[in-house]
Amino acid sequence: MKIKDIPKGGRPRERFLKHGPETLSDGELFAIILRTGTIHENVVDMSNRLISTYGLDKLFECSLKELQEIKGIGPSKAMQILSMAELGKRYNQLKNSNNSKKISCAEDVFNHFHERLKDKKEEHFYILMLNTQNNIIGEQLISKGILDASIVHPREIFKPAIKNSAAKIILVHNHPSGDPEPSTEDKDITSRLMKSGEELGIRVIDGVIIGEKNWWSWKEKTLK
Repeated sequence: MKIKDIPKGGRPRERFLKHGPETLSDGELFAIILRTGTIHENVVDMSNRLISTYGLDKLFECSLKELQEIKGIGPSKAMQILSMAELGKRYNQLKNSNNSKKISCAEDVFNHFHERLKDKKEEHFYILMLNTQNNIIGEQLISKGILDASIVHPREIFKPAIKNSAAKIILVHNHPSGDPEPSTEDKDITSRLMKSGEELGIRVIDGVIIGEKNWWSWKEKTLK
């Protein structure tokens, strides 16, 4: 099946434009970068075959010559793949250098997220992962849209924290209204996740809501 034969709503580019990159599979994201397939294989099928056979990590570790030995990969696609790999390395280096920042209070969390969240029209729920010294070791976007307890499941919260060996995490989300005052559900979710963190040995040390000009902190308001 050619890309043009796939229903428009199911094509990677159209889904990207409508729903954002977070909703696309690895194969679909890969397909957007590679752009074209071959006479016998569309780019989505090719991308899924490459990832299922080699894995992204192995593909990114190949040399230019090794990539061109794979069926369907010529010089241009090989360079695209290695360019992605190199950008990923540079991003991680930059991220690691920035992640030395220490979080000592809710204001630090507000300053870290405010610029990117202040104009968002829907809620974005993040976890901020810290080491034992409260230095940032990573962050993860968990959900976008209306904050709902059925979406913010402990499994989705703590999976990246465990993967990154985080000692503690901070729950962070914005209120598009600009008012950071928590709803009842905000408080219920924070309380539930704090209890889950205690059971898993990863402390949830705060829940911070980002408003237009200020913030609300579970630790500052509730645990005094």
